[in-house]
Amino acid sequence: MSASAPRTDRRRLEPGRLVLASHNKGKLREFSELLAPFGLEVVSAGELNLAEPEETGTTFEANAELKARAAVEATGLPALSDDSGFCVAALDGAPGVYSARWAGPEKDFAMAMRTIEEKLQAAGATDPADRRASFVAVLCLAWPDGHVELIRGEVEGTAVWPPRGQGGFGYDPMFRPDGCETTFGEMSSEEKHGGNDGNPPLSHRARAIEALARECLEAR
Repeated sequence: MSASAPRTDRRRLEPGRLVLASHNKGKLREFSELLAPFGLEVVSAGELNLAEPEETGTTFEANAELKARAAVEATGLPALSDDSGFCVAALDGAPGVYSARWAGPEKDFAMAMRTIEEKLQAAGATDPADRRASFVAVLCLAWPDGHVELIRGEVEGTAVWPPRGQGGFGYDPMFRPDGCETTFGEMSSEEKHGGNDGNPPLSHRARAIEALARECLEAR
């Protein structure tokens, strides 16, 4: 599944300032690239020194909405957040919504990837067919009047070992999307996002952004 099914009743976001409810530098870089065509004045939660809300939800949707609403309440501006994660089928979908927590307070994703590999080895998941994985991103666009729109994007692939590439961030070096020979960590931003050459977007976040743009944003 590339993204949520199109809807005709989505609310459109008017031009103006938009708070990106994230302190993750890699995620901020990706969103800046993906939102560039829409002429929004994007300011991050980090730039505004907003506190990071505790992510108490048990689903991507719940955490995305929690973060977007917190940014709206703190600023009075529309806010966009995402909650995303790496889901490994042989580990019952883990780390999933806890993907960032597996990296610890120091955001040590090399450690987190080693943990995944150790668990896969312990489960006997050594054949590529047993190492199915996906990246999921859920976007939440929230308005000061309380209205929210939730959009989901996914990409399927395989968990590889050892990790390959220095690009991207998080679990990217461990994930090879279906139909590709390279991992997200080996791809350039343009290759990872896709969509510039007539092909559909490749990454989970690019797929969610495409749906968001189609249904909620006005291209400049």
